Amino acid sequence: MTGRLPCEFFLVRYVPDPVKNEFVNIGVLLRPAGAAGAAAPELRLTRDWSRVRCIDPDADIEMLEALESEMRRRLAGQDYDLKPLMTVIEDSFSHLLQLTGPRGCLVENLAAGMEETMRLYVEPRREKRRAALTGRTALLRTMRTRFEQARVWDLMRRRIAASAYTQPGDPLRLDCGYRPNGLIRIFHAVSLDTDAELAKVLAFSAPALRAGVQRVESAELELTAIVEPLRNPEGDVPGDADRSARYRFGVETMEAGQIRVLTASDLDRVAETARKELRV
Repeated sequence: MTGRLPCEFFLVRYVPDPVKNEFVNIGVLLRPAGAAGAAAPELRLTRDWSRVRCIDPDADIEMLEALESEMRRRLAGQDYDLKPLMTVIEDSFSHLLQLTGPRGCLVENLAAGMEETMRLYVEPRREKRRAALTGRTALLRTMRTRFEQARVWDLMRRRIAASAYTQPGDPLRLDCGYRPNGLIRIFHAVSLDTDAELAKVLAFSAPALRAGVQRVESAELELTAIVEPLRNPEGDVPGDADRSARYRFGVETMEAGQIRVLTASDLDRVAETARKELRV
């Protein structure tokens, strides 16, 4: 165990009905213990809300996703004191969230420790579920992961309502974005493998979005679609020709609407640009 870091972790629990006392672990707060406890803690909530929906089909997932940023904000400063975090949980989410008492552990580093505690207590079947992820869900998770690794996810706007720029009633919500100077960059995952029609929706919406951003924000809009790479473009597998045709149609349709099209393999570069522009 020489060289391993002593830590303590707390589990974040979702408790929809305190009378029944049923709960689901949805996250982990991990921090160095003892003399090293003044170091920055790590906080992560789950990316898979299926277990939450099992015990509470009406759960407000959007609120829970936004909660992670608020919890991190409360942790910042004050020598990483947990009291501000406990306050926001008790005052605002006392009927939905609980933070367990601390448990000790030894880890190689905080990042590795977080992966292990999430696997053991929050997402024990994560690897099986990850293999099943496809389409837009997989793209969105990859995009979020890359932005989180660049430490910019919490600084970005998420689930941006298109109606703020187009007209009331527009149901489209764009995944995330940020504003460097006079430019607004918005990113949206579009699976050309499973939902090529979304490319047409985004292309149709682009002119109104662009005009609305100029009117409301006095800024230019750079709208980027993140797609999966084209697989087997010349393959002999039945259906490959149709899949390739749909893929090219989607790309060309979005580019005709002045939408920048990048693949998931470009996300490291995109996240690094965001990190520099947001001065992280």
